[in-house]
Amino acid sequence: MKKLWQISILFIVSVLVLAACSSAQSDEGSGESSGAEGEAVKGGEIAIPIAADPTFNTWHPNAYAESNVVNRIIFTGLTKPGKDLSPSPALAEEWSASEDGNVWTFKLRQGVKWHDGEDFTADDVAFTFNDLVLDESLGSNGASNYKSLEEVVVVDDYTVEFHLERPWAALPAYLAFNSEIMPEHKLSGGDPWDNVEFNKKNPVGTGPYKMDTYTSGQSVSLVKNEEFYEGEPNLDKVTYKIVPDSNTQIAQAISKELDIFVMEDKSAIERIESSNDLEVVAADITRYFWIALNQEDERFTDAKVRQAFTHAIDRQAIVDSVLQGYGKVAHGPITPDQQAFYTDEVQQYPYDVELAKQLLSEAGWEDSDGDGVVDKDGEPFKIVFDIAIQGDLERIAQLVQQYLIEVGIDVELNVLEWNAMIQKNIIERDYEMMLNWWSYPTDPDVYAQYGSENAGTGNNIPGYQDAKLDELLQQGQATSDPEERAEVYREAQEYMAETLPYIYLWYPQELQLRNANLQGVPDTYFGATLHYIYEWYLDE
Repeated sequence: MKKLWQISILFIVSVLVLAACSSAQSDEGSGESSGAEGEAVKGGEIAIPIAADPTFNTWHPNAYAESNVVNRIIFTGLTKPGKDLSPSPALAEEWSASEDGNVWTFKLRQGVKWHDGEDFTADDVAFTFNDLVLDESLGSNGASNYKSLEEVVVVDDYTVEFHLERPWAALPAYLAFNSEIMPEHKLSGGDPWDNVEFNKKNPVGTGPYKMDTYTSGQSVSLVKNEEFYEGEPNLDKVTYKIVPDSNTQIAQAISKELDIFVMEDKSAIERIESSNDLEVVAADITRYFWIALNQEDERFTDAKVRQAFTHAIDRQAIVDSVLQGYGKVAHGPITPDQQAFYTDEVQQYPYDVELAKQLLSEAGWEDSDGDGVVDKDGEPFKIVFDIAIQGDLERIAQLVQQYLIEVGIDVELNVLEWNAMIQKNIIERDYEMMLNWWSYPTDPDVYAQYGSENAGTGNNIPGYQDAKLDELLQQGQATSDPEERAEVYREAQEYMAETLPYIYLWYPQELQLRNANLQGVPDTYFGATLHYIYEWYLDE
């Protein structure tokens, strides 16, 4: 089924018309209550699925996608994505940059309490960045986003300065993205990753929900923080159920056991279209899927090999069949929702089996013995392809496997549980080929995923190193003028499309499955809506 790719537009697939809802926070007290049409209703609880056990610390090396969904409502950052996706106040009320762009000053919100009653102050901000993020020995998740940060200086209890090695225009945007502040009084004085009580049992945050109960392999239950600085949340309780199988997630949504989540299996739309109790909302998102070829492996350092792989995979066919048309073939990391920066006027890689074989031949890989597998210097081109169990990733990997076999690559699939994939592929960098995705703030700064200094331990998963690309992306970071910045990133996109640090697959549209009675959810991608979960309510 052909779908129209829409930029910055949301639409609803449902037999119901979405009722008008108010995003205003009610000032009424806690307890069950019903309001007039358009008023938020107090009380009730919802359930959200995640695929694996979370780690309750944004910066922990194991805290990736599943953890982020939970941590986003336990903790808060200095900024958050606004409903227009521009950086908006959270723990910081205002901020400004120095004339040379090397110092950013943030004025912090006063009167904020941690869940245990302690005061939030500038010391917590300094601790988070100086002691967790900038300590390279800790290998903090997300630290590669902050390579230009020298230190955070406490000016007074409610003012901090971010001192940079070089100007960084996207700092407020990155502070809104998986950069929550951690409590110094809970994590200082030892290895923060060894603090099992905090990281795996009883986290203490400043967010709208706080820990109630956690049963590994089953669920995480959070109750509302009545002292939340934005006002008391409407929903009494939010439970994250650990449900790794996407079919089970859909079944539990139909049976009213789950209330909102991102549909990873797009083919499930047909199963829910007949339900009067569910809605599917499609949103553009700053995300791209990719294949990483480990650059420590000499076979993958030749750009012709990476180009051959890209030509060998029928990406449009996967978008049409697996994604049901909810996506667009990718040409680089800058996503189409960033209209001021995105360009598709770059080198293209249409599906072409013969061209893929020709490029492999030019790189020295030919089937010399007629066994169907290309070889070089007597060594057949055999790859172990790691894939995590989540949504339709395994199905996609099977298709990629078949496409590569067709051009003479012997591909063995290695299917991993999500957290095992994080440990093996991301932390240990033990892989040959892997498939995953990047999400990032709605800003074209992708240095963390490509900078040479982030190879090996940071977000540069392939370990790709290129001085020219480093220079372009750092220039983009330092440029604040929108037109000049757009020109820099256009050049960077052209260069990345030629060199292929990653094999770019597609830009997905996100499909959110929602309980039709769940109201107050902003019209944006799921990760951003969670920053406003205190406004959500059930209208039943």
